[in-house]
Amino acid sequence: MPTRLVLDCDTGTDDAVAIMAAVGHPDLDLLAVTTVNGNVPLPRVTENTLRALDVVGAPVPVHAGAPRPLLRPDFPIPRDELNGRDPDFQPASLDLPPARSRVASHEAVRFLVDFFRDDAHDDVTLVATAPLTNVALALSVAPDLRDRIPRLVLMGGGVAGGNVTAAAEFNLWVDPEAARIVLEAGIRDVTILPLDATQSVPLTLADCDALDALGTPGAVAAARLVRHRIEHDPDEERAAAFGPCAPVHDALCVAALVDPGVVTESVTCPVTVETSSDRTLGALLLDRRSWTTDPPNATVALRADRDRYLAFLTDALGGRAV
Repeated sequence: MPTRLVLDCDTGTDDAVAIMAAVGHPDLDLLAVTTVNGNVPLPRVTENTLRALDVVGAPVPVHAGAPRPLLRPDFPIPRDELNGRDPDFQPASLDLPPARSRVASHEAVRFLVDFFRDDAHDDVTLVATAPLTNVALALSVAPDLRDRIPRLVLMGGGVAGGNVTAAAEFNLWVDPEAARIVLEAGIRDVTILPLDATQSVPLTLADCDALDALGTPGAVAAARLVRHRIEHDPDEERAAAFGPCAPVHDALCVAALVDPGVVTESVTCPVTVETSSDRTLGALLLDRRSWTTDPPNATVALRADRDRYLAFLTDALGGRAV
């Protein structure tokens, strides 16, 4: 039976690839998508999500969620003041045809509560590739969801360092209080794909050519989005080994559902998120001391297998046409 999942995302370029891959892979069944403020403001996130689904002809319901962080009026610093970010890296509107489908009437938090309280969904994985505002709000409204969500897989954090600050990765930095609530809620099975894992499997221009050659709407769209990432946020550190390349973070979460072996190194330990220090706000904190008395609450991926990731994307994006 396919793995059933709900995606919670802030659709920029890599979320869009994750959405299209989740639709296209025969071993996955995407039941719904919830959207949250993050890469771009919420209305654009929702429109981008609908565009990605329309490209692959998937009538998956989309529920719009939180327009701002849980406790803060906005990002810790304004979006347009983020140092080092190419303003065109996450375009407000993805380079995909305007959406034909429409957003569902139920808002995201209410949907998540009702969905995971339904016994018919006791096998559904929640995959979060965005700031965790929606998930934190759902847990705050319905604390019993900690026992109703069977598995949470999320993209966030960086063990070796961040991509917004020296310590923090974007998703956790945008809403650190929400991230801390989610990680400390007691969900029984939590897997985190941080920058350490996602940056170990960058995609290249040659990979984009291979996706183009598949010829399906999803593969061609994904190739265009990945080329945009390589142009506007190249991975200079890995360019010597791979040529021009960039990580496509979020789709690795979906790949791990189908092929757990795509993660080649991980650690299970107590994990939380820093919420107070200016310099380390949003940092993912792992306690790997052998004598810690805190119970482990997450498995954190540290490295991944690029060949297996590419095989997943080929299978997911190569077989669906409209």
